Amino acid sequence: MKIEFLNGGLANQAFQYIFAKYYELSHPGEIMYMDDTFFMFHHIHNGYELEKVFGIHPHMLCEYFSEDVWKFILKEKAEGKSIPQILYENQIDIQMISEVGEGYKTFNPFEGQVYPIPCGGYFTEILDVPGNFYYHGYWINKYWFEKYRDIFLREFSFSEITDERNLYYLEQITNSPSVSIHIRRGDYVNLGWAFSPEEYLLNIKIFISQYTANWHLFVFSDDIAWCKEQAESMGFSLFQEITFVEGNIRGENYRDLHLMSRCKGMIMSNSAFCYLAALLNTERQALVNLTDRKI
Repeated sequence: MKIEFLNGGLANQAFQYIFAKYYELSHPGEIMYMDDTFFMFHHIHNGYELEKVFGIHPHMLCEYFSEDVWKFILKEKAEGKSIPQILYENQIDIQMISEVGEGYKTFNPFEGQVYPIPCGGYFTEILDVPGNFYYHGYWINKYWFEKYRDIFLREFSFSEITDERNLYYLEQITNSPSVSIHIRRGDYVNLGWAFSPEEYLLNIKIFISQYTANWHLFVFSDDIAWCKEQAESMGFSLFQEITFVEGNIRGENYRDLHLMSRCKGMIMSNSAFCYLAALLNTERQALVNLTDRKI
């Protein structure tokens, strides 16, 4: 049995699904079940979104067990035990591969054997290990996506935009030399992961030096008000035209992902949301990426 931890926002869910699907595509006839218990006990961001946004139906762990066994597992889970720990305590020989070091202890405390691997890598050999394994990670690496890119592009297709506001943005993006910039704030600020205005300014200057300033800049962020306040310090005015993309909130955030994936140029942040948009973007002609993630 192979099980993948499912948690986080839409982009994290997408990369976890890509990892599980990669296993299934590269190991015909095999299934990797996604541990769907996280969203039964936690509500973060917009909850579980893969099916709502993309119509994707992963193999969920609840499908593997009988109703009575699943009720027992959920009862144990409600008492604070993780899925691998519950299985381990009930004589199922299972081990864990952790991409997050000891970070697995936060959501999946486990007394069994844990094998740590570097975060964000592409290690296909971890999928070939025999026996029962629980994979705790985010698997944010283009190569899990790239090998089966055509399949994933079909699966991660967006529903048609029908509302007036986003149709206007899409028309502008389609009919101009559009470049997106993604400004990730939110919890990144408290975690110390948010880029500074100076770092975004550097990205913009590099973009202009490589591709000129004759672009229409589209600003995407979870804190548009802050972006407007810092617009000058980040160098937005260096572009020919600026549009702040607003209104995609309360479960409609995925429309920002959709619109970013249609821009002809991209200035990247260190967010998985932005990274997923870049991988899904088939229109991209220009890119500046100062992170260590390959695109």
